Amino acid sequence: MNLSRSATQVSSSAPEESASSKQSSYPSPGRAWYTTFVLALGMMVTYVGRGMLSLLVEPIKHDLHITDTQMSLLMGFAFVCFYLLVALPIARLADYKSRRVILATGTAIWSLTTALCGLARSFSEMFLFRVGAGVGEACSGPATFSMLADLFPHEKLPRAFGVLFIGMFLGEGVSLIVGGALANRFMRMAPLTIPLLGTFHGWQTTLFVVGLPGLLVAALLAMIVEPARQGRAAALRSEPTAGPLPVKAVLAFMWKNGGIFLPIFVSMGISSSMMFGVRSWGPAFYMRTFHWTIARYGLVQGLISMVIMPVGSFTGGLFAEHLARRGYDDANMRTVLIGQLLALPGLILFPLMPYAGLSIAVSTWGTLFAFWAPAPMNAALQIVTPNHMRGQVTALFLFVYNVIGFGLGPTFVALFTDRFFHSEKMLGHSMAVAALTLGTLTAFIMWLGVRPYGRAITQMKA
Repeated sequence: MNLSRSATQVSSSAPEESASSKQSSYPSPGRAWYTTFVLALGMMVTYVGRGMLSLLVEPIKHDLHITDTQMSLLMGFAFVCFYLLVALPIARLADYKSRRVILATGTAIWSLTTALCGLARSFSEMFLFRVGAGVGEACSGPATFSMLADLFPHEKLPRAFGVLFIGMFLGEGVSLIVGGALANRFMRMAPLTIPLLGTFHGWQTTLFVVGLPGLLVAALLAMIVEPARQGRAAALRSEPTAGPLPVKAVLAFMWKNGGIFLPIFVSMGISSSMMFGVRSWGPAFYMRTFHWTIARYGLVQGLISMVIMPVGSFTGGLFAEHLARRGYDDANMRTVLIGQLLALPGLILFPLMPYAGLSIAVSTWGTLFAFWAPAPMNAALQIVTPNHMRGQVTALFLFVYNVIGFGLGPTFVALFTDRFFHSEKMLGHSMAVAALTLGTLTAFIMWLGVRPYGRAITQMKA
């Protein structure tokens, strides 16, 4: 693949959009940041379900009589399997239909299906409801990221994404702290009997209670003002169409610019597999190895999610802006690579530590630098993608991120535990192996993409 040609192809499409964007008026800072705040709330509620299920591994396994591998399918594959079918059609709608309506609808679906998980009485029922939750997730990413790119100029996007992802981290933190406390309380109580519905265990009540508040956030998303699509007029002059571009045209554009897009997609797919795999099994690891309660793990990891992850995301965005001011055109991708390299030792070593406190300290180091990546990575993707393709390109990116990462990551770890080590007590070793193999591969592939990305940005400025 000719990397020089790849950079040239981006410059042929993106400069026109860049010039048009300069002529377009972005929303006022107040409205832009308010919209970002509501979008962050939407990200927050969709991540509550992810954090909650990992907290409830042990009671769900006990009551549904399932293995680690089956539990990993509930945490991962069930959530993304229907995503395979609906993500791209929804993203195509996000490229020319109302993104706020898509977001509000998806959040409402997620909320209801998460609550319905609390009604599940078998593995198959839980699997079905988790599939439904994946539909809500499919609505979130493409519309949110596309809208954010129309709220702020390019030079402010890393910081805006940093703020957006705070919602995701707060969602995980809230689910761990509040969910852990609720789960601990409900599971100490006698099973709850509701007429016509039957008897429910503590974990079922917990999922029902945390799912329904998402309907309020869905209402807020329905009321935000849709921002004008920056550069849309120029795109329509060159690509006149009443609807979204054909998928074939989007894939052709990405193939011509493969030196940029391929490292982004592959690296972040493998990275998400590592992170989701390790983090999904975190509660079970601390419970099995150090005999922690759900409430204790939820409090500790929830505080890390609410403090360290936002700090990592925000400082990653600031560091990318700092490199850009110093003249590094590859600032976004360079920041992602540096963060990955700094995070790797912590992610490998924390499940091998002999004491819980030391394990948490090492894990915190890895978490801080691992979360340098989301803001500059997503900013990089939006900058090199023309406006009329952003929804579909983002959907393809999230398809890789979720299907490879969230779909396969938990199962990758579980298979090592069940098939290689043959003992639940060896879960920490499985997590370390996943971090070592997948983390090293992630950094190498990202390194391959830094230079082509920098050349493309240089030509966009010309």
